[in-house]
Amino acid sequence: MKNIIIQCLICGFLAIGLWMAMLLLFLHLEQEDMLDKETEKLLYNRSFGKNVYQQASHSKKILKGDIINDRAMFSDPELIQGLSRYGLNVITSRRLGIERQVPDSRNKICQQKHYPFNLPTASVIICFYNEEFNTLLRTVSSVMNLSPKHLLEEIILVDDMSEFDDLKAKLDYHLEIFRGKIKLVRNKKREGLIRSRMIGASRASGDILVFLDSHCEVNRVWLEPLLHAIAKDHKMVVCPVIDVIDELTLDYVGSPIVRGAFDWNLNFRWDDVFSYELDGPEGPSTPIRSPAMSGGIFAINRHYFNELGQYDKDMDLWGGENVELSLRDCLVTHRSSCNRWRGSGKHSLGPSAW
Repeated sequence: MKNIIIQCLICGFLAIGLWMAMLLLFLHLEQEDMLDKETEKLLYNRSFGKNVYQQASHSKKILKGDIINDRAMFSDPELIQGLSRYGLNVITSRRLGIERQVPDSRNKICQQKHYPFNLPTASVIICFYNEEFNTLLRTVSSVMNLSPKHLLEEIILVDDMSEFDDLKAKLDYHLEIFRGKIKLVRNKKREGLIRSRMIGASRASGDILVFLDSHCEVNRVWLEPLLHAIAKDHKMVVCPVIDVIDELTLDYVGSPIVRGAFDWNLNFRWDDVFSYELDGPEGPSTPIRSPAMSGGIFAINRHYFNELGQYDKDMDLWGGENVELSLRDCLVTHRSSCNRWRGSGKHSLGPSAW
């Protein structure tokens, strides 16, 4: 009887040990799965694809790649902190510095096009809040380096009460190299993205307003197609083709030609362009009629912008301006396929956090 009891106890302990091992294994796998989901959620929410093509497929491709599977990389606290704070890889951004060249993603027909020397002047408006320092400076330097000097009236930077130290005196110091072309406006209180853009527009003196994100890098001959289209019709509102900068590698990747649209819930989205629309003599360089526009990346005649009523100043959250300006503009928005730029980083979430 005693031996039987001992054997039962041993079997019981073995069973308990086996169940404990299985439980620990299950918890470990569950923790890994949760980590993957949190990483995917972080990257998707911070990804620029969310604002460009809703590229869930692009995000999944990244997540399945070597970068995400490299646990050593994601154990780097600096990388995790940068993704959480800025939505991009700050280590790579710091290594790239404040200036770099991106590949020319334009179609060959676009590369052969020439534009008049005398075009309207442009005021480029860039609003930022707690933007990553090098990313912001790459935006500014790319606009400065790739814009014809006689067409670029100014770059207006609107700081919506940034809290980070490197966006204060350090930023002022680095902007000295662009003296004469930069207007830095620092809001006295948090205004949010929409009202900050309106503040920038009120300070502009150029013929054309070009609204740009604070985490973009423009491409070659980016400005002339916008100005040329508006010069032919002052009520034309022109949007670019938006390429992609990967938030982890910061690689620049060209994108297909798409048009802006919105569904029955008035949610902005991107739609494909029919192939026959690009079969004309201008090919892929022809402007594409678009029923909707991206409310934060476009060019518009300054007086026409005021005539339309600008943005709704009571908007606090980003996204509504996509549809609002499209409706104000009576659905005559066009997209310029020869104009390309793209950015990486975070988006505006409201008046308290962009």
